[in-house]
Amino acid sequence: MSAPRNDELIHSGSDGVVDWLTNGTRDQRFIDNIFAEMCIRLQQAGIPLKRSTLHVMIQHPQWLGARFMWSDGMREAEIARVDFDVRERSEYIGSPANEMFDGATEVRENLERNPALGRKHALYDEMRAKGLTDYVAWPLYHTLGKRHLVTFSTDRPGGFDDAHVAALKKVLPVLALVSEIRIKNRLARTLLETYVGTHAGELILAGATRRGTGTTVRAAIMICDLRDFTKISDNWPRDDVIDLLNDYFDAMSDPIVRHGGEILKFIGDGLLAIFPLHEPNACANLLRAVTEARRAMAALNERNNGTGRAPMNYGIGVHVGDVMYGNIGSTSRLDFTVIGPAVNMASRLETLTKQVGRPVLLSRDFAELVAPEFELERVGRHAVRGFSEPIELFAFQPGAET
Repeated sequence: MSAPRNDELIHSGSDGVVDWLTNGTRDQRFIDNIFAEMCIRLQQAGIPLKRSTLHVMIQHPQWLGARFMWSDGMREAEIARVDFDVRERSEYIGSPANEMFDGATEVRENLERNPALGRKHALYDEMRAKGLTDYVAWPLYHTLGKRHLVTFSTDRPGGFDDAHVAALKKVLPVLALVSEIRIKNRLARTLLETYVGTHAGELILAGATRRGTGTTVRAAIMICDLRDFTKISDNWPRDDVIDLLNDYFDAMSDPIVRHGGEILKFIGDGLLAIFPLHEPNACANLLRAVTEARRAMAALNERNNGTGRAPMNYGIGVHVGDVMYGNIGSTSRLDFTVIGPAVNMASRLETLTKQVGRPVLLSRDFAELVAPEFELERVGRHAVRGFSEPIELFAFQPGAET
């Protein structure tokens, strides 16, 4: 009985990779891990794979896409984010990705031949310098016409042969299905994190989507509002107003997230954030976030001053208490938010910052939790709309930490 030919072994090995992609990746959540293991299995199947990349387009507020890169000897793929302006840069113009997204169904480059006879791009020069001999790229088709990109390279003298190419092509349809599922799962998570916040997004993904469901959470509540926004929006060009709001929210939001707070929503020119008290330092972290936000706003105003824009001012109200955290809305449109008297109090304190003339007002309940660590100014008792008794208030000068 004759031994099986090499191409038959490769064919059998690629079938094994296809079977693994189909049945062996169900418990694997991340496409980068699947991609790296797939490349290793292709090597074990007899394909002389030296380098491979997977390029995917994603819907993310900061990035156009991502690139996963595997090289011989790696157990995990390297992940690089791709900026929105990449299509204007030399690394993209004339690249295989450029050709592919312009409609090509295959890009193949013999890296052993005279470079003057082949395609001109820095990528091919880099591959030759690393000793690679052959490169092939194919589109990876997802549903509704979405095209992504996968590439394979080898350092085998003579490059990939026909059996290698056939084996690689065999895995593409299954890789497309497996990658689409993971990318859409990641997309769902990203969109929820972007629009409702990380914690709320996790709860929604876990099935907390029924109207009226929720939990009671004890938290420090922070409500911030931009001053004179109506006048700004009436007098400034639309694009300038949008840029101003984005800069303002960046200055306020980044410190909140960095110190463990969760931004639940932006309301016009305001925001609502909570710092759950299951974190022992939640209240102190809130004031540290306010301190950093103040510095960021000062830097933003200094930059805007150079363009003739008036400085932006804000008011922040802070309280602590129990809130109902969950789904509220109509039968077809829900909002995952917090409600309760504690939220109302924080909102009233934010409004009072105008009357009292202090940018940050704290309730006594909140102040008692941070007073040993922060210097606070007592500003007296004030009537608060919707509450029967006057409330004792404290002002916080950001940066006044003992």
